[in-house]
Amino acid sequence: MARPLVLPRCAKPKPSLPSHYYEGFLEKKGPLEKDYKKFWTGLRGLALYFYNTNRDTQYVETIDLTDFVSLTEESATAGEGLRFSLKLRNGEVKLKVENLESREMWKGFILTVVELKVPSSLTLLPGHIYMMSEALDKEQERRSKLAFSSPSCFYKVSRTEAQVLLEKNEDSGNMLLRPGGDGKSVSVTTRQVVNGNVALKHYRVNQLGQEYIVDVEQPYRCSSLAGVVDYFVSNTNKALVPLCLDESYLPPPYRHRLPTTLPPVPAVSPSVPPAPSPEPENVYEEEEEDQEEQTYVNDAGKSRSLGAVSLAQGWLCQSL
Repeated sequence: MARPLVLPRCAKPKPSLPSHYYEGFLEKKGPLEKDYKKFWTGLRGLALYFYNTNRDTQYVETIDLTDFVSLTEESATAGEGLRFSLKLRNGEVKLKVENLESREMWKGFILTVVELKVPSSLTLLPGHIYMMSEALDKEQERRSKLAFSSPSCFYKVSRTEAQVLLEKNEDSGNMLLRPGGDGKSVSVTTRQVVNGNVALKHYRVNQLGQEYIVDVEQPYRCSSLAGVVDYFVSNTNKALVPLCLDESYLPPPYRHRLPTTLPPVPAVSPSVPPAPSPEPENVYEEEEEDQEEQTYVNDAGKSRSLGAVSLAQGWLCQSL
């Protein structure tokens, strides 16, 4: 009796590792850790990703380099590897590698992405410098894409329209981003209701080159508007919720004001009847906010923190 034909099993393709600017083994010791722990580590964007092994695709820890302050070497101890310290705004992380070349490479790549230039003070070979130049190009391209993309809670509305939009959609969020009244900056408008009382606030976010700066007591810098949103959400223990609405749910005056990419051009212009007269619309680009409407919670001379209103009243969960 003939045996049934058995088809060979195809091996399942393994998921590929994320694309890192640089990767290798690093030993890490956090502020609350007593001993170093060895990880396979990858640098991508403004973050270090730590994996248990070089075969893993899911990282177990991460360090956000947007909080970078400085990078310093530590005195070497015989037989214990070379150490350097990564100082962040929220703490300090100790790192350790096996040799000088590895330490110079990690320092070089980290400084390249946080300073957006290849460092000239390190002992590097021409090939290493070329690798860092490639990483610099990728990081600049990444930031450029982020800078020109708007989060879903960004609306092209004036200050007054923003307040009305938040009031009418209070179940969908209590924070939105909009163009600043001066035509140069970005504004964050928040609306919170606690015990029947309404608190409306407006924060100015300045743009300097490819950076967005939230001007509070300790100015916060990030490379995208999405980073601005994350900052306000995380620093209020998620008390602030971005207002995200589908365009079909917006009242007529606010439609077509959502952030969009360039519209597609139809191949053939369809034959349509004459369009009705457009509804009157208050276009923010053509109106200039008066002096009172250009005041912000974080202006100079005012309390420059997200917790400017008394915490006892419960407006915000956490002060900066």
